[in-house]
Amino acid sequence: MEHALVVVDGTDAHRDLLREAAENASGTDANLLLLMLLDESEYEHDLDTLESIGDVENVSYGEGTILEGAEQDARDIAHEVVDGDFDLEWDVLVDVVEEDERARAVVQAGADNDCDHAFIVGQNRSPTGKAIFGDFAQRVILNFDGYVTVATE
Repeated sequence: MEHALVVVDGTDAHRDLLREAAENASGTDANLLLLMLLDESEYEHDLDTLESIGDVENVSYGEGTILEGAEQDARDIAHEVVDGDFDLEWDVLVDVVEEDERARAVVQAGADNDCDHAFIVGQNRSPTGKAIFGDFAQRVILNFDGYVTVATE
């Protein structure tokens, strides 16, 4: 059974990409793995905010709250885009990474889950922008052990 990795975040570009991945997977009898990447600095900020709210409400909100919320967001996207239109099995994976480690996380998730195809959304950048800021899509393409489909925002 083949597996396809789809990086999702809830934007329209990611929904369109998920639909394309589902169409591809249904034609090849593959399963989908939706990967939700959380930015580490935003995650830490959200965790601090939840701890502050918990202190006021005298309730404990742990890091699981954020991870469960992200997982549920990905599941909601899959139910909206995949279920009903495609007869596919899918699962969700959530990872917290630094911005410059996103490509590594995609490649690692693909390797860990035997994915032979990755679907990602990249940014339109000039060659100078790529040289200065790096390019997520380029790093995934060069390091992923399989096919990579890139959609642009």
